[in-house]
Amino acid sequence: MNQQNKSFNIVLFQPEIPQNTGNIVRLCSCTNSKLYLVGKLGFQLTDKYLKRAGLDYWDDVDIKQIPTLEELIENNSGSNFYYLTTKTKSSFTDIKFKDGDFLVFGSETKGLPSEIIEANPDKTLTIPMFIGKRSLNLSNSVSIVLYEALRQNNFWD
Repeated sequence: MNQQNKSFNIVLFQPEIPQNTGNIVRLCSCTNSKLYLVGKLGFQLTDKYLKRAGLDYWDDVDIKQIPTLEELIENNSGSNFYYLTTKTKSSFTDIKFKDGDFLVFGSETKGLPSEIIEANPDKTLTIPMFIGKRSLNLSNSVSIVLYEALRQNNFWD
């Protein structure tokens, strides 16, 4: 399979900071990933900071706005969904990602709702950090996990 056919799905649940989402748009463009914006956004899609951070990559990315996470899951039944959180011990490096998986990230200040984490204990993953640290930047977190998924799937072949 050549790299143009490999694709992961990035899901941002109620993102709040336009610059993070703009950076993630660029990341999705450079990795052939789809982007799903779920729920209430903390900015308008016309926000100048969002557009500036995404530069001229906007037309290269398949971006869908979905009202609820439940709707996204229903529309993609049979797909793997992984939920990134600081509230688990399972590292993202312990998973064998597959082409087409959905990587779900919460908002910058609240993360994912506890009911999502509790309902999916075998699908919640974290990026290990030193004890006492709260979290990484959202766009950095997406980059770290996405590039591991791409590495596992021989993105460069």
